[in-house]
Amino acid sequence: MAIPDYQTIMLPLLRFLRDGVEHAKREAVESLAKKFKLTEEQRRELLPSGKQPLFGNRVGWARTYLKKAGLIASTRHGYFIITERGREVVSQNPPKIDVKFLEQFPEFIEFREFRKDKVKKPKKVIPISHEINPEELLETAYQELQESLASDLLQAIKQCNPDFFERLVVDVLIKMGYGGSRKEAGQAIGRTGDEGIDGIIKEDKLGLDIIYMQAKRWENTVGRPEVQKFAGALQGQRARKGIFITTSDFSKEALDYVKNIDTKIILIDGQRLPELMIEHNVGVSPVASYEIKKIDTDYFIED
Repeated sequence: MAIPDYQTIMLPLLRFLRDGVEHAKREAVESLAKKFKLTEEQRRELLPSGKQPLFGNRVGWARTYLKKAGLIASTRHGYFIITERGREVVSQNPPKIDVKFLEQFPEFIEFREFRKDKVKKPKKVIPISHEINPEELLETAYQELQESLASDLLQAIKQCNPDFFERLVVDVLIKMGYGGSRKEAGQAIGRTGDEGIDGIIKEDKLGLDIIYMQAKRWENTVGRPEVQKFAGALQGQRARKGIFITTSDFSKEALDYVKNIDTKIILIDGQRLPELMIEHNVGVSPVASYEIKKIDTDYFIED
């Protein structure tokens, strides 16, 4: 089954706590993951930011909403317990608990109204679905912006001339920690003059090893022959490492080929290249920054 949304988790979470014992969040996550029969892959699935497990995040939001309704209470950092009101709700055996169900409790209404009062009228209203929590909504919107930016970047790359594309590739590699200074890396472009090699760049600032590059601003899929030709050029230089970058994609045969040769060749396609540019701030500039904070429970622990 699919990973349940945070509202679907509310009732099972409350039932998990009905033993009246203090539980840690990790215990709840593990128990509920078994109840919903999640696979190992689903348990490891992350939010779009890649910084937190999706299911654990949803359990956290289910806990937050139940707490705001007075059905559970925090005991210490990362631990919580069912309240008397929570026991009463479980004893009534409701078919489900969701946001609408929680609106019967004054504390929850107050919590919701407080949030609404804090939000100024936006110029554009973004519809909020009860199926996802606010953090997921923000993460999803962020991911959509990143994907849109990556698409725009790829179009811009395809319109630039080949020389600029090679410099762009070098800029990305330098920002990733390769090549030493920009001047040194720039001098390496086109220096070799060997067939199948567009340039070289230092692997580290001391130049302990050299990486050979091939950069193709293509529309068509790059097949095995092109990659094999690059591998042959590397062997001619007795090189051990290479990077093949394209604005298009690689065929399955090309991907399989680099897995089965001794020379280490990294393939970067037109989807990965814009992602690297965004990650390392090449060709992009920040527009706005939003910092999400949570309460520091350790601060409120009295000695």
